[in-house]
Amino acid sequence: MLSVTVRSALTLLLSLWSLSAVSQTYPTRQITIIAVLVPGSGLDIIARAYGEKLSQSLGRPVIIENKPGGSQVVGVSALLAAPADGHTLLVATSAAMAINSTMFKALPYHPLKDMVPISLYLKSPFILVVNPKIPAKTALEFIQYVKERPGKLSFSSPGAAGLPRLSMEIMNAKFGLDAVNIPYKDTAQSIADISSGTVQMAFAEAGASQALIRDGRIRALAVSSLTRLTSLPDVPPLAEAANAPDFEAVSWHVLLTRAGTPQPVVNRLHAEMKRIMA
Repeated sequence: MLSVTVRSALTLLLSLWSLSAVSQTYPTRQITIIAVLVPGSGLDIIARAYGEKLSQSLGRPVIIENKPGGSQVVGVSALLAAPADGHTLLVATSAAMAINSTMFKALPYHPLKDMVPISLYLKSPFILVVNPKIPAKTALEFIQYVKERPGKLSFSSPGAAGLPRLSMEIMNAKFGLDAVNIPYKDTAQSIADISSGTVQMAFAEAGASQALIRDGRIRALAVSSLTRLTSLPDVPPLAEAANAPDFEAVSWHVLLTRAGTPQPVVNRLHAEMKRIMA
């Protein structure tokens, strides 16, 4: 009869062999990356770019499956419904991983217990954009314009939660404004309706709004980061433009997998993303 010590050693060796085998054979099929925002959003565009590079390095197809809605809960739920084997991943933002916990009394997931981070690969500032018919040409002029019209102007946001809405609510509180939130199901429509005048303003995703800015269909007044965007060098940070040095609102994008995914698979994905981003 084997001693307890020998049995324990054999169990450990078998476990290590199993983990090594998993690392060497992964992936065994197509990988799906669930994107929590709609096609064409900045998150979606960047996820597709990284997905293509992951496909090249892993030797398997990588597809992007957009599952927007529910303040990113729809996408998270889809990840948690998939096997914990690393063949289904999720791209989410700070809304799913941090803000939702403060906005909702109950969530169908725990951001720290149900998911494992692979790579925090992007920080994403927003652009304060307004309908071009609004006479304000600077952030300070716009703040005064909104302040003189309490409750009469509205701002869009992609979903009821998320940093675009939170950024505007912070602006409301900091400058004594009373702009009303109108939540949308997707980013593109929330920005398009500023151009049409359905809503007057928003902190918009940079990637999804710059074409409309270039075409003059919306006006950019400030960015939510502490530094200017290289693509919009003439648009100042709100911290600078409105004499509010402590104002900063920057989201982040993170690649995740389900908790319970074998650690060698997580390590492999992390290493590939680190190499791709280098």
